Amino acid sequence: MTDPQFSSIRAATPDYDAIAERYRAIRSAYDAAPDASGRAQALEGWEQMRRELSTWGSLVGLRFQQDTRDVDRKAALKVRDELSPRFQELETGLMRRIAESPDAAEVGTQYGPHLLELWRCAVGSYDPSIEAESVAESGLASAYTELVSSAQFEFEGETLNLSQLSKYAQHADRDLRYRAAKVRYDWFEANATELDRIYDELVKVRATQARKLGLENFIELGYRKLGRTDYNSADVARYRDAVRDFVVPLCTRIRERQRESLGVEQLMTWDESVHDVRGNPTPQGDHDWMVERAREMFDAMGPELGGFYRRMLDGEFLDLKSRQGKAGGGFCTSFPTHGMPFIFANFNGTQGDVRVFTHEMGHAFQNYSSRNQSTVDYFWPTAEAAEVHSMSLEFLTYPHMEKFFGADADRFRRIHLTEALTFLPYGVAVDHFQHLVYENPEATPAERLAMWQEMERTYLPHRAWGDLKRPRDGGMWQGQMHIYHVPFYYIDYTLAQVCALQFWVRAETDRAGAMKAYRALCARGGEAPFQDLVRSAGLVSPFDAGCLDEVVATAGRALDL
Repeated sequence: MTDPQFSSIRAATPDYDAIAERYRAIRSAYDAAPDASGRAQALEGWEQMRRELSTWGSLVGLRFQQDTRDVDRKAALKVRDELSPRFQELETGLMRRIAESPDAAEVGTQYGPHLLELWRCAVGSYDPSIEAESVAESGLASAYTELVSSAQFEFEGETLNLSQLSKYAQHADRDLRYRAAKVRYDWFEANATELDRIYDELVKVRATQARKLGLENFIELGYRKLGRTDYNSADVARYRDAVRDFVVPLCTRIRERQRESLGVEQLMTWDESVHDVRGNPTPQGDHDWMVERAREMFDAMGPELGGFYRRMLDGEFLDLKSRQGKAGGGFCTSFPTHGMPFIFANFNGTQGDVRVFTHEMGHAFQNYSSRNQSTVDYFWPTAEAAEVHSMSLEFLTYPHMEKFFGADADRFRRIHLTEALTFLPYGVAVDHFQHLVYENPEATPAERLAMWQEMERTYLPHRAWGDLKRPRDGGMWQGQMHIYHVPFYYIDYTLAQVCALQFWVRAETDRAGAMKAYRALCARGGEAPFQDLVRSAGLVSPFDAGCLDEVVATAGRALDL
C-alpha cells in the first residue's frame, strides 16, 4: 500500500443535515440491534464518521495557520467554528445515550473502561444551551491568532514576524537582545486594549458556559474538557506548591550562576535565554540541512522512528519554515482517515528549532504508533500524557546532538537540561494565574495584570523587566497562546517535564530499556488515564510524594548545582 501524501488529503465541508441524518441512523441501528455484536457494528459506523469529521477540522485549522491572511481559509475556519459546536451536540448526545444505558458495560469490555470516563467528561462539558457561547469562544480564539500573526517588525534590516523576531532573544549581543525585546513588547503595549478585550470576552463567555452547565465556575469545566479523570485541582495545587518549594530555590541558583557567567550586574529578562558570553549554540545549517540531519538521527534511533520520519518527509507532512502570514509557534495535528500526523513549526535559526522539532516529532510518533487503536478517542491521550511523549523525545535524542551542533553539542545538552528545570516555575505560574482568573471572572483587565505580577513574585522572583512597560505592568502572559486558546493546558507541560526527566535519568544508564518503554508508551495512545499510562512505563507520577524533589535533585547534580 502506497504511503499517503499530504497533497492528496481532501475534506469537503460537511453538511449539517447529512451528518445529523447519519447520527439518527447510527442511533437507530444501535437501539434496534438484537445483541452486543450488532451494537458494536453500529459503533463502527460512528467511528468512521468521527474520523472524517476530525480530518476535516484538522485540515481547515492547519490551512488557516499556514496562511492567516488568506480570505478563503479564514472563511473556511469561520464555518468550522460555527459547525463544530453543532456536531459536538450530536456527538455528546450519542455518548450520553450509550454511557447511561444498561449496555454501557459492553463499551468498557470492547474498548476499555477509560472510554466511558472520557465520554462522561465530554457529556458533562457540553449542552445545546451553550452553543452560542462555544461559537463565540472559537471566534475570539481565532481573533487572537489573527492579531498576533499580523505583527510585523522592521528590525536589523529585516521584516520579521514574532516567530522570526524571537531568534534575537538568544543573540550573544546583549544590546541586540534588549532592543528585540523592546520592539516585541512595544507591539504588545500598542495592542494591549485589543488583547485585553479578547481575553476579557473569552473569560466571560467561558464563565457563562460553566454557569449554564450548573457549575460554580469554569475551572471544573476546563478540567472536564481536558479529560482529566484521575486527578483534580486540589492535586494540581499541591503540585504547584512542590514546585515552589523544591524547584524555585534551585532556579534561583541557576539564574545567579547565569548572571555570573554573563558577567552582568543584574540578570534581566532579555538575558534569560542566553547562558554564557558566547551566546547559545545554533544549528550548523539551514532548513534543508536540518531535515537531512534529522533523517540520519532517527535512522540511528531504530527502524520504528527512522521509518516513520521518512514517511513524514516523503509525504510532505512537515511545514517547518517561518514566513509572513504564517501563525507562530509549533504544533502537531493529525488526519485520522489517513493515519498520518502533521508537524507545523517555525524554524528561525536558533537552538529552539531542534528542541521544537524533536518535541513535535514525539507527538507525531505517538499518534502514528497508536493509529490502530480501537477508537478515535484513543488516538491521542489526554494532554498531560501527550506531552510526555514529546518532551521525552527531546531528551532521548541527546546522543545525536553532535549532528546539529558539532562541538557545541555538550553546551546544547546542558542548556536544554537547564531550561527544562527553569521552565517548571513558569509553567505552574501560568496555571496558577488561570485558576485565579476563572475563580474571579468579573475581574478587570487591570486586576488580571496584578494577578500575574503576584505569580511572578511567587514563582519567578528573579525576574527583572527594566523599562519594558507592558510586561513590567503584568502583561507578559498575553504572548502565551495557550492562555487564550486552551485554558488549563499549560500545567500539562510541567507534569510531562517531570516524567521526561525520569526518561532521561533511565536512558543515561539503560538507553535500550528507556527506548523500549518509550515506544510501548506511545503505542498505548490514550487507552488509559495519565497516571496509569506513566506508571505503566515505569515512571513515578508527578503527584506522588517525593517525585519532584528526587527528579530535580538528580538534574541539579548533573548541573553541579
